[in-house]
Amino acid sequence: MTRDTSTDRPLLGILLMFGFCTIIPFADALAKLLGEDFPLMQLVLVRFATQAILFVPLALWAGAVLFPSRRVVGLTLLRALLQVAGLLMMFAALRVLPLADAIAIAFVMPFLMLLLGRFFLDEEVGPRRLMACAVGFIGTLMVVQPSFVAVGWAALLPIGVAFVFAFFMLVTRAMAREIDPLALQGASGLLALPLIAPLAALPVADIAPLVGWLAPVGPEIWLFIALGIFGSIGHLLMTWSLRFAPSATLAPMQYLEIPMATLVGFVMFRDLPNGLAAAGIAVTIAAGVYIVLRERAVSRAAAPPVA
Repeated sequence: MTRDTSTDRPLLGILLMFGFCTIIPFADALAKLLGEDFPLMQLVLVRFATQAILFVPLALWAGAVLFPSRRVVGLTLLRALLQVAGLLMMFAALRVLPLADAIAIAFVMPFLMLLLGRFFLDEEVGPRRLMACAVGFIGTLMVVQPSFVAVGWAALLPIGVAFVFAFFMLVTRAMAREIDPLALQGASGLLALPLIAPLAALPVADIAPLVGWLAPVGPEIWLFIALGIFGSIGHLLMTWSLRFAPSATLAPMQYLEIPMATLVGFVMFRDLPNGLAAAGIAVTIAAGVYIVLRERAVSRAAAPPVA
């Protein structure tokens, strides 16, 4: 299906994506901060509960249907499972890795998306893009290497996040035209809650760091509220941005998340990537931008000439 460009508003799409890149590092930083003292499942539960509380009423008020078909229900459930797994791995990684390093390693996802598109969607992936994927992966390994030396196998968790969210994006693509973005976010929150709540309610937080619930007090309550709001609104901004501008226009904007995460990580935790990791971040960004420019050039070459 050809994208209808008559309703495109590229500047608005770019501003929405910029909002995502600005907000999400704060959500990740809050997860890193709270993850030092609270079970990871509790953080994920608060994240999805806030998403459901914010977006289900808004979607219903706007007249959207949360579950328009059985197919959408199944895909929404799969999407929620993938998002839960991705957030758990990311929050676990943030316990031991600097914020910028964890996000930079996870940015192997655009390269995985190209490869998955080749094998699952039969999309054409030429040798130049495959070479850029290889270079981007080398950049990711440059970030992983010093982190692996410092914290061991936990440094590979963001690569797991990248795999999970690559499939998450494929599922989202498959249903994007069948459900309103507000309804999709609200429905995902609703379906995730019964999966997470029983584990978060187990009274074993003192012996199992992944599950259980510890009651927050004082300022901690506000930190949990901020985590839920920043994470939910950030992902909604990204979803909405794709309605107003093509992904080739928005993809370069996403790499702003890495310097933003570096700034937030330094201000909140005094963390900065070391020399090898910083070089790896630069290589990853360069390879990702090359892929975006290559995709745009291929799209323009394939477009029919204007009469």
